Amino acid sequence: MSDSIKKKRFQAVVLPHLNSAFNLACWLTRNHQDAEDVVQEAYLRAYRFFDGFHGEDGRAWLLTIVRNTFYNWYQERQKLRQETSFDEELHQAEAGDCIGQMAADNNPEALLMSKDSERQLQQALQALPLEFREVMVMRELEELSYKQIAGIVGIPIGTVMSRLGRGRKLLATILAPDTAPQEL
Repeated sequence: MSDSIKKKRFQAVVLPHLNSAFNLACWLTRNHQDAEDVVQEAYLRAYRFFDGFHGEDGRAWLLTIVRNTFYNWYQERQKLRQETSFDEELHQAEAGDCIGQMAADNNPEALLMSKDSERQLQQALQALPLEFREVMVMRELEELSYKQIAGIVGIPIGTVMSRLGRGRKLLATILAPDTAPQEL
């Protein structure tokens, strides 16, 4: 495939999903700047390996690359974290920056929610463990199917359903600890 054909095909198949890629990266990294870095690296990888794309769902293919890029980035960051001290308060302050930016991007759902409810929901989602947060974001915010999520994360559909169920229960507990459903 010539470079110009590859470039045009890449633009048609992958570029329309830039917002989804950024939203997922934002929720995973909890930081606007880090999300931009992850998405940029993911797009470079996607372009480099675009010849391996066989015409399936471009959005799911790209989000798989974004997720894998995030995990590589996260592992590298953990190595650096062990070598240097990390200011958790600074990181938490930056976390709200990314989510606030997403709400400002003309997202109709975010605009309809009250600022207080929106902030509480964002904080609750951020408090979820990563394995639950990533499937919740893909399903509820990106509206991916269970099958697409399973393919992206590399787990069975049943595990996706289980993580969504457990994530929703945890979210309910975080949002309303006194009224959340109790397991026997």
